[in-house]
Amino acid sequence: MPQTEAARIETAPRTRLRWWTELPLIILVYGCYSAGRLLARGDVSDAVGHGLAILRAEKLLHLNAEQPLNRFLTREAWIGVPADFWYASLHYLVTPVILVWLFRSRAAQYRRARTWLMTSTFIGLIGFTLMPTCPPRLLSAGHGFVDTMAQYSSYGWWGGQASAPRGLGGMTNQYAAMPSLHVGWALWCGVMLWRHGGTRTAKTVAVAYPLVTALVVMGTANHYFLDAVAGVAVMGVGLLLTPFVTRVAERVGAALAAQAAAVTGRSHAAGSSIVSGGCQTSAGERIPRQRAARAGSGAEPSASPEDAGDGAPEWGLRGSSEVESLGKAR
Repeated sequence: MPQTEAARIETAPRTRLRWWTELPLIILVYGCYSAGRLLARGDVSDAVGHGLAILRAEKLLHLNAEQPLNRFLTREAWIGVPADFWYASLHYLVTPVILVWLFRSRAAQYRRARTWLMTSTFIGLIGFTLMPTCPPRLLSAGHGFVDTMAQYSSYGWWGGQASAPRGLGGMTNQYAAMPSLHVGWALWCGVMLWRHGGTRTAKTVAVAYPLVTALVVMGTANHYFLDAVAGVAVMGVGLLLTPFVTRVAERVGAALAAQAAAVTGRSHAAGSSIVSGGCQTSAGERIPRQRAARAGSGAEPSASPEDAGDGAPEWGLRGSSEVESLGKAR
């Protein structure tokens, strides 16, 4: 029987997904992402030094593709303005849309996909904290980069400080360039579309979206090429850690559920206490412990159950009258 119970517990389906539990979780992770970018500002000189080190490494390896891309977007407004809109908008629109789509139509795959995205995001926050990096657009003009977000700010809602709305640039960390979570999240979206889209169009978008995002973040001078590579690496590490994180989350959830059930059980037990204090009433007794009280007052131990009821006083009167009649007869 215990083996049957254990087997039934192991094969029981997982808790059904509820949007009112998933939505606060997503908001919490995004809040941590935003707060982490804001708090992990680091020293400006260190951030500039890290940016220059990345740029030197790319030039040494002939990987500095961001410079020609940036010159092209700066010169051609017809492509530069859409690229800025791409950078400022899709990062915050496409990812939630993919999450909602998976939640509604691919519930079996949603939990793992959500855990992968969240784990990778927290790894990225560690990178922002440990290695604040100045993006190319904030380097001195002698390095040849132009901030296209500032150049084309009159076309959109953003100002000259990253992709934040105009006037709110001080609420973002402009030195959170390594790794590029723009590229990392776009890669996640592409994998989800490729695996679960099911159509040729979905697979085409799955390939195009992360590739175009990588070109945009470099062309707008918001990230280096190695930032994009680091974003891909972060997603890879997050994917490897997803099974472990899932197991830990399930154990924590089970422990919390068991603790809540125990608290509920104790409250029910306290609310249903026995009025009689554990005493049992035998046949003919209406008050608990009546026999003990009667035995203490001199009642015969062999008295029948009927003698212990409300008729006990009546028996005493009847017994005394019978004794008097016997005396007279003698």
